Amino acid sequence: MEYTVQKLGQLAGVSTRTLRYYDEIGILKPARINTSGYRIYGQIEVDRLQQILFYREMNVPLEKIKAILEEPDFDEAAALKKHRNELLDKRKQLDELIRNVEKSIAYSERGITMTDKEKFEGFKQKMIDDNEAKYATEIRGKYGDETIEKANAKVKGMSESEMGRVNKLGEDILVNLQAAYETNDPAGELAQRVAAMHKEWLTAYWDSYSKEAHAGLAQMYVDDERFTAYYDKKQPGSAAFLRDAIVIFTSK
Repeated sequence: MEYTVQKLGQLAGVSTRTLRYYDEIGILKPARINTSGYRIYGQIEVDRLQQILFYREMNVPLEKIKAILEEPDFDEAAALKKHRNELLDKRKQLDELIRNVEKSIAYSERGITMTDKEKFEGFKQKMIDDNEAKYATEIRGKYGDETIEKANAKVKGMSESEMGRVNKLGEDILVNLQAAYETNDPAGELAQRVAAMHKEWLTAYWDSYSKEAHAGLAQMYVDDERFTAYYDKKQPGSAAFLRDAIVIFTSK
């Protein structure tokens, strides 16, 4: 079956403007343009749009989706199985949040006891699931499943105050990193203080600490564009500066 851009938009629940944009950037070209100048989409394009929307649901950037779909060995069946597993994980996350909300309703309306730890279970699970979705392949490949499972268990066991302290420490690292970057001295006092803060932040998640693993993670901040983008958000070059500071810190 063939569809015009308007019909395909209605079928998929996306705007015609979006489909035209996909055509412009080359991620989803129509099968042909008819004699009246309308974009016409066939089954291949319908299946490709489905894949695009699956990846968009997982917050994958369009340029990354385009690269994935254009890989010579792209396997549609394998991709669908991966989407299914990711959606199941997302459903587990939503179920946890729903249970958390239901407990909170019962707590407020009927006076049922809810521990402070229970109040934040869903949010901690969401953080774990989000990190798994973004970085699982790289992190698990580098440190192994057992290490990551222990780290996830440590997060789940954190109290509200512990979680607040760790999150605040993460924010402080970014603020101090920007100031340290301006010194242009990764071996300087301020940069080394940031590296020490980063170690403290890591040990809140890691079951055990090693200088080698710390330095390896810092290198990943430079090698993986997603980590680089996080640290370079306010000041380009910050990820590399942090890596250099941590390498110096761990070599002492």
